[in-house]
Amino acid sequence: MGAKNKTAITPTREEDYAQWYQEIIKASDMAENSPVRGCMVMKPWGYAIWENIMNQMDAEFKKTGVKNAYFPLFIPLSYLEKEAEHVEGFAKECAVVTHHKLEKGPDGKLVPAGELAEPLIVRPTSETIIGESMSRWTSSYRDLPILLNQWANVVRWEMRTRMFLRTSEFLWQEGHTAHATREEAVKRTLQMLDLYANFVQDRLAMPVIKGRKSESERFPGADDTTCIEAMMQDRRALQAGTSHFLGQNFAKGSDIRFQNEDGQEQFAWTTSWGTSTRMIGGMIMVHSDDDGLVVPPRIAPAHVVILPIVKKDQDNSQVLESADALKAALNEKMYHGRAVEVEIDDRDIGGARGWDWVKKGIPVRVELGPRDVAADTVFVARRDREAGQKESVDRETFINTITDTLDQIQQVLFDRALAFQKENTFHVDTWQAFEEIYKDAKGAHNGAFVYAHWCGSRDCEERIKKELSVTIRCIPFDSSKEAGKCICCDKPSEQRVLFAKAY
Repeated sequence: MGAKNKTAITPTREEDYAQWYQEIIKASDMAENSPVRGCMVMKPWGYAIWENIMNQMDAEFKKTGVKNAYFPLFIPLSYLEKEAEHVEGFAKECAVVTHHKLEKGPDGKLVPAGELAEPLIVRPTSETIIGESMSRWTSSYRDLPILLNQWANVVRWEMRTRMFLRTSEFLWQEGHTAHATREEAVKRTLQMLDLYANFVQDRLAMPVIKGRKSESERFPGADDTTCIEAMMQDRRALQAGTSHFLGQNFAKGSDIRFQNEDGQEQFAWTTSWGTSTRMIGGMIMVHSDDDGLVVPPRIAPAHVVILPIVKKDQDNSQVLESADALKAALNEKMYHGRAVEVEIDDRDIGGARGWDWVKKGIPVRVELGPRDVAADTVFVARRDREAGQKESVDRETFINTITDTLDQIQQVLFDRALAFQKENTFHVDTWQAFEEIYKDAKGAHNGAFVYAHWCGSRDCEERIKKELSVTIRCIPFDSSKEAGKCICCDKPSEQRVLFAKAY
């Protein structure tokens, strides 16, 4: 018990959820703040999770015909100005480059020099510059569809930052497509949203709700924005991915025209869709506990760590050879397209080794000592269980069932998160009940997911946001039509929407 208290995360989730989140990242050695305000350094353990997300999601994109490309980091200011609503939506977050060199000033210090003829925006998103290329690549309906994706960094000059969730620079993917018909573009928008939902649920073990954003929450310049929303352990919502139907707005701004089969000139219909490293922030907040990070096996940097029990002034060769052989045997097993990945940690630091790996969230820990070698067994602990819960398992049985064990852990994490979401989701019909859920929500209790009626008025939406810091997360696709009264003004409503406090 003493060891657990010493190495558990402080403060706990209940005591200070925001600080607990920061301590999880620190204790798991995933990332750290950088010297540049609002940016972070992703350390190997954290970046390996992102690499697995990238590799697995990229394979899913390519199954739908999407191809990767890369576009410039810098976007001419005039490009953003082509789509008025778009530039207005991002204006306050843009980082702007105005000079191209440095010179020494009178005091000997370096100062910007060589003013650019046109300022350059460090990309907050790439619709406009990709649209310019699409306009040159498209002349006939035979050139369509264009299905592109890029893995890149973007910059949005955030005032309040938090690692993985909201940083001034972050990593993401952004997909951009152009189509000959509205129907085809709408279909692609929903196809990519489904891909995101399936990926986040299947690989990150995070249950999500799919829906459509209200008009005020749409991506700037889009005709429609769809999204997936997940519940964190503080009961706040996290938008884990978005897919936008852009209509012909960006095509008109970028002059993406084509001749249809009848020889008539038309503007293309476009989409864009994206996810980012905030998925990792979501994974942390959905699954981790007061002992540290918990990583779902399907995106874990490593699946198993072997901890040989070695002693000073003793021949440990038999134990170390057994550990190497166990690693080789596990490496031969395939788990969701990857070899089972194994770490061996033979550092001479006592019990701290095991706790290091608990805090890093590795799915399975194996202790291997002389007695285990002699008995042909291994001592196993799973990260989805209490840290002190371990069991002795026949070595061959452990090797032959490792992939089943990993899938069991994956399912436990998803089921646990889904049960938590359901326990904290309510249908509410009165303002009094709605207000009670959110008015005093603080710390680790930020209310709940609430399905309530909304009349469609932006005034009601703004009042709720202003008074309770609660927003419409989405108009869920699975919310059937039903008559009711708006939670705010009592005017007629046709269906419930999803409300929550959010990141």
